[in-house]
Amino acid sequence: MPTTGRPTWPKTLRFAITALLVTFAAALVPQSASAQGSAVLAVAHKSPFNCGKTFYANNWTPTHNPSGSIDWQDYGSDDINGETVRATAAGTAYFYDAGSTSYGKWVQVNHSDGTSTRYAHLATQVKSAGSSMAVGQGTVIGTVGSTGGATAPHLHYEQRTSSGAMDTSPTVDGVNVPLGTKKAVTSTNACGGNPYTPEEVCGSGYSVIDSAALTGGRTYLLYNSGNGYNCVTTLKTTSLGTASAVSAFLEPEGESGTTDSGSYGYYAGPVKRDAAGQCVKWGGSVGSSSYTSGFEHCG
Repeated sequence: MPTTGRPTWPKTLRFAITALLVTFAAALVPQSASAQGSAVLAVAHKSPFNCGKTFYANNWTPTHNPSGSIDWQDYGSDDINGETVRATAAGTAYFYDAGSTSYGKWVQVNHSDGTSTRYAHLATQVKSAGSSMAVGQGTVIGTVGSTGGATAPHLHYEQRTSSGAMDTSPTVDGVNVPLGTKKAVTSTNACGGNPYTPEEVCGSGYSVIDSAALTGGRTYLLYNSGNGYNCVTTLKTTSLGTASAVSAFLEPEGESGTTDSGSYGYYAGPVKRDAAGQCVKWGGSVGSSSYTSGFEHCG
């Protein structure tokens, strides 16, 4: 097995096919209004790996396609194959599968400033192709592999401007990796705190109106004034990424309640109910620590 993890794509037909597939896929990805403009704002990106992990970021030339993308590769005795891949910044993730060609299994994350990042040749994805999900910085999106046009395990990574052009001198975890350089980068991603926010879990239009502390987490009540729905989610603050007991529930007054409970890595919920003009009882638990409100937040 090659130790560099460097892909060996032909310079003719596969390059052309890859370029066409990438362009077509980009056209299909929904983008925010800011992404349709020309402004490029600064979003700080962390390494796409677990906290403390060090891997080489190789922005090699002259035949890497597209130019300016990074291949994350083995560093010292650390084997990158099968490593957890995390979003380098918050946004909305879209999942794709190009089969045995091009990027193979890959994810694009659209960020709040209209820029985007891509993560290719994944072995696994947390969602099936055609799915999407809101992600925070550090949210797990897959694992490193060698699907598509790659001959050894590595993570192909891109940072793109709001116009879709490649940033050929990307910065990750404060380390700038311009064309022709190969630098060891130690991840500070997901080093502390839950990578999700209550708003990301519940979705667009929801705002936090109340919360309660738990041992090992916090449960949140959110409201969407646009549709009259409440939403409850319980976010863990300990044992992050490890499945453990957590729950969230919501009960509009005069109706039966809805509960989501199980062994989850980061949160329970979202539990959503139409509660316009009604009082609600809400709460959640992390392990043996729980909270239950009375009927409140009426209206």
